[in-house]
Amino acid sequence: MRVALAQCRRHVLAAFGFSALVNILYIAPTLYMLQVYDRVVPTHGRLTLVFLTLVLVFALVTLSLLDRVRTRLLVRAGVGMDATLAPLLLDATLGRPDLPVARQALREFDTVRQTLSGPGVLALFDAPWTPIYVAVCFLVHPWLGVVALAGGTILPILAWRNEKATRGAMERAQVAATASYASQEAVLGGAEAVRALGMRRAMVTRQLRHRETMLSLQTAAGFTGGNYLTATKFVRLALQSFALGLGALLAINNQISGGAIFAASFLIARALAPIELLIGSWKGIAQAHGSYKRLDKLLADAQSAGPVTQLPAPKGAITLEHVTILNDQRDGAIVNDAHLSILPGEVVAIVGPSGAGKSTLARVIAGAIRPDRGRVRVDGADATDWDPERLAVHIGYLPQDPTLFAGTVKENIARFRTELGEDAAELDAAAIVAAERARARELIQRLPGGFDHALKPGGRGLSAGQAQRVALARAMFGDPAVLVLDEPNAHLDAEGDSALLAAIDHYKQAGHTILVVSHKLGILPVVDKLLVMRGGRVEMFGPRDEVLPQIAPRRPRPVPDTPGTVTIPAPSASA
Repeated sequence: MRVALAQCRRHVLAAFGFSALVNILYIAPTLYMLQVYDRVVPTHGRLTLVFLTLVLVFALVTLSLLDRVRTRLLVRAGVGMDATLAPLLLDATLGRPDLPVARQALREFDTVRQTLSGPGVLALFDAPWTPIYVAVCFLVHPWLGVVALAGGTILPILAWRNEKATRGAMERAQVAATASYASQEAVLGGAEAVRALGMRRAMVTRQLRHRETMLSLQTAAGFTGGNYLTATKFVRLALQSFALGLGALLAINNQISGGAIFAASFLIARALAPIELLIGSWKGIAQAHGSYKRLDKLLADAQSAGPVTQLPAPKGAITLEHVTILNDQRDGAIVNDAHLSILPGEVVAIVGPSGAGKSTLARVIAGAIRPDRGRVRVDGADATDWDPERLAVHIGYLPQDPTLFAGTVKENIARFRTELGEDAAELDAAAIVAAERARARELIQRLPGGFDHALKPGGRGLSAGQAQRVALARAMFGDPAVLVLDEPNAHLDAEGDSALLAAIDHYKQAGHTILVVSHKLGILPVVDKLLVMRGGRVEMFGPRDEVLPQIAPRRPRPVPDTPGTVTIPAPSASA
């Protein structure tokens, strides 16, 4: 955060410099009043008064233009901060979605960015001049100085008027912001799939594109607010100065006196203006300060250790070394001390009762989550030694929830690589190949638009079975060395089950490592090993033919047929 602010330093310092010029020009009405009473009133110089008034108008127009420029500078500084921090924050939230601040990081950032270009900062730039104006009031008369101090307790009205004038523009900007936030929430909801499938950079690029519309509307609203503040200040100061001119005419006619009171009234108004703005903006400034600290911590936690050695493409050997995953309360383990090795090309079925930790183990193997203790090794290398995006290219992950995103079916299968500027023709070909291997091409081509069928946020627009087939094709995109399939047949019909078995058999013949979490025994014919979990622990792990007899239900001994008895048939294998 400090680096981003440093990059905006040039705009902020320029705005502070313009603030000095603006406050100097604010003395013009006072000089106008003094010249009126020194030259116009004693000499009855009406022509002098006209020229002095023209000079005053020129000074006030210059002041207003300078004020507009400094407002635009601060808005541009906010745009520069967005260009620097938005990519980092999007990536950090996808990397650590478990942190509370991740779900609202962009909202927090927008609070900081909008405060930077808001009236509170302008008031801070003007505040150093307040003691000077108050001191002058005391020099005119002590009681006038007391009035200036007492006026500092009056609540500002200008902030409310500015909010009223910009309400419509800000509402349109808020609509766009809400849409952007909703899209970000949807991506965060599928953050595990994004990380496991190597889609983080692609989704960051996609979210930045969505933010462009929101940012343009908010920038326009910021300019509108700045223009309104400029206009109101000009009108207020002009009317105040013209009132002094009218007072001069009245003094020429010896109807009034006390020009110093008019001068002091202007000084008091100018002295209180920054205080009023600070009072009105204090809540926003405090919120922005809290957001700044939370975002700085989020970015500090997400900092990378630097580039890592580019390891060769993995062959598919997976090793778990005493892996433990704690629950959300951190008082128990979902997976407890899992220790096993899977050789390249093996098909392993992970079975066990509900709540045994099967899906959590699959997630940690896929790289969707990190173990709290222990290590996951891929081809002997610690998974943390890999570039996560590079490793995810070689891992196909099908989560229990298919977790599709808004976009075309092809974009979902291709893991949104189109957002990264990769060759479109190659991505199209790879997506079709993945759909064929998942036996989903015919299903997709029957959709309206085929591969270009657009899905709604959350992947809505497909049935559960269709979504699972598309997600399976996405897992197989790019011919990954390791496939991790969590309940891949949960929503499939008989045709889908056959297609799944054929796809698994294809990858098995190609020497890929496959892990399947399933409650259905239809996959047993293609399975090499069984991993049995119970209570978060690995209870058994070994060849299918050795483990299966130990977990299969025993057949009851046959009961001889006698009158009055009923023979109980032995349970089928599917039982």
